[in-house]
Amino acid sequence: MTENHHHNPEACAAFQAQLPELIGSGNTIADHAHIQSCELCRALMADLETIAEAARQLFPVVEPPDALWAQIESAIKQEEGHAAKE
Repeated sequence: MTENHHHNPEACAAFQAQLPELIGSGNTIADHAHIQSCELCRALMADLETIAEAARQLFPVVEPPDALWAQIESAIKQEEGHAAKE
C-alpha cells in the first residue's frame, strides 16, 4: 500500500465519527469533502458499501402482508377487552 501524504488522522477520526449521521441522512457521502481528499476513508467507504450490499442480499427487505396489521389490531382490541373485564 502506498503512503498517503495527505492523511490526517484527526480529520479521519472526525469524519468517521460523523458516518452514522451521514449514512442516516440519506445524503451521498461520496460528495463529502473529506472523502474526495482522503484515499483511506474512500477505501473504508468502499468496504462498507460492499458489506452493506452483501447484507441486503442475505436479508432482503420483505414487506409484511396487509392482513398482518389487521391481525395485530384485532389482538390489541382483544387484549384491551380482556383487561377491561379484569
